[in-house]
Amino acid sequence: MNSPRIILLAHGSSDKRWCETFEQLAEPTLQSVENARVAYMELAEPSMDTVIKEGVAEGASHFTIVPLFLAAGRHLRKDVPAMIEELEKTYDTSIQLAPPIGENPLLGQAIRDVVMLQLEQTPA
Repeated sequence: MNSPRIILLAHGSSDKRWCETFEQLAEPTLQSVENARVAYMELAEPSMDTVIKEGVAEGASHFTIVPLFLAAGRHLRKDVPAMIEELEKTYDTSIQLAPPIGENPLLGQAIRDVVMLQLEQTPA
């Protein structure tokens, strides 16, 4: 079996600056993980539908969605699973939903590192 395509899922916004922030955050992953893509749940493109459709057209059959969310709220408990179920039927593919990045202890360490850097840069 081919390794799954990684989709970094952000909420989405009609504000282009908001989307650019997530695209910058995703850049190290996009550079390191072959065929990784950013997708938006709503209000921006590419949507999950667009990314899955393009992946299937390129021969992919398995996808893993890594939500760029701090916690699993209504969107990750209800909306996204319903969207995944519909996409699996539409494109005859397998899509796994990973936990949101906020549940990973590595993110807590990264936040600590950002705070420590900020403290170093703040005049006493």
